[in-house]
Amino acid sequence: MLTTIVFDADETLIDLRPAVTGGLVAVLEAMRRLTPAAVDVSLADLESDWAAVFGESTAAPVTEIRRAALARSLSRAGLDAHLDDIASLFFARRFALTRPFPDVLPALAVLRQRWTLGFATNGNSRAERCGLAGEFAFELYAHENGLPKKPAVEFYAAVVEAAGVPASRVLYVGDSLDHDVVAAQRAGLRAVWLNRSGLPCPADVFPDGQVSTVAELPGLLADMAGEFSADHSRVP
Repeated sequence: MLTTIVFDADETLIDLRPAVTGGLVAVLEAMRRLTPAAVDVSLADLESDWAAVFGESTAAPVTEIRRAALARSLSRAGLDAHLDDIASLFFARRFALTRPFPDVLPALAVLRQRWTLGFATNGNSRAERCGLAGEFAFELYAHENGLPKKPAVEFYAAVVEAAGVPASRVLYVGDSLDHDVVAAQRAGLRAVWLNRSGLPCPADVFPDGQVSTVAELPGLLADMAGEFSADHSRVP
């Protein structure tokens, strides 16, 4: 029987994209105030700098990746010496704008009545800075205390240890099929794909369930509990 529901952060519970875009807009405005040379730098340039650095350093801490991407952007306008100030500006704006999706808080309130809730992420979206303070029994962040990022099996071992129950009693919910579904199942957890965009599921991936919003999760879990009981009722 499931006892613990653990959530990914970005694009699962947290509507990250508007916050990041707002942070980059603030950076671009600051760059243009600092030098006329920044007029030729675009928001698309800043976004591509993130993509380039992330592709080269996927396993690095997210904060380090962001700083490296900002350094790359600043170099476009000869503003390398301003990295610390610009990084501080970005993170201040990014966290000021970061909020949960509208479906999240009501759904967590319902789920908490029956299950222990956890929060475990590769990113730097700390719950208390993203409108989710006090929502979880435990929180885990990659690169704290040597914890590697998903899809490392050690990440999910830490999730199970924090939950304090066998892996089979833990359900992980996230938006990434590779990191949040396949990797979680490989580690012995059950996994639900949060598919907000309505993407097709590849034929070789088998989530234990699929929802388009967190609001659908209580109903899905009720169905899963019924299936679990039915399966065990057939055992002689």
